[in-house]
Amino acid sequence: MNKTILASAAATCCFTYYESPIGLIEIESSEGAVTSLVFADERRPEMIKNAVGEEAARQIAEYFEGERREFDVPVLLRGTRFQRQVWDELLDIPFGQTVTYGDIAKAIGKPTAVRAVGAANGQNPVSIIVPCHRVIGNGGRLTGYGGGLWRKQWLLKHEGGLLL
Repeated sequence: MNKTILASAAATCCFTYYESPIGLIEIESSEGAVTSLVFADERRPEMIKNAVGEEAARQIAEYFEGERREFDVPVLLRGTRFQRQVWDELLDIPFGQTVTYGDIAKAIGKPTAVRAVGAANGQNPVSIIVPCHRVIGNGGRLTGYGGGLWRKQWLLKHEGGLLL
């Protein structure tokens, strides 16, 4: 997986969509990188596509078809230094595995920042590609997911990381 690209220049945003088994996914891209991947209720009327967004949609389709476990499309993550530390750590969680918020806090050298890690995880702008769904609470509890806990559960089952 490519690590994050950290930049801040403004550019034209392009939107690509993928109809996944768990809902419509909107992929925003600019500057040659994916800047957002979220579940959407509907498509934007001013949809503009670009090659990066199309490649991300292709890779997401392969993921849902069970043919892809890692993504190599570039991502641009804008956030605080702390958020970027958390998001970079998320990129190291292998397909089919889970870690706790405490594990992430320890990995970034801030073992008491468990709640702050949870908040940063919840602000991840590029879900699935930056796999925030692979972070669970102590004792294997499913906690917060911007796309809804049912989607988090589906994604973890899809990856074989959740045995219920």
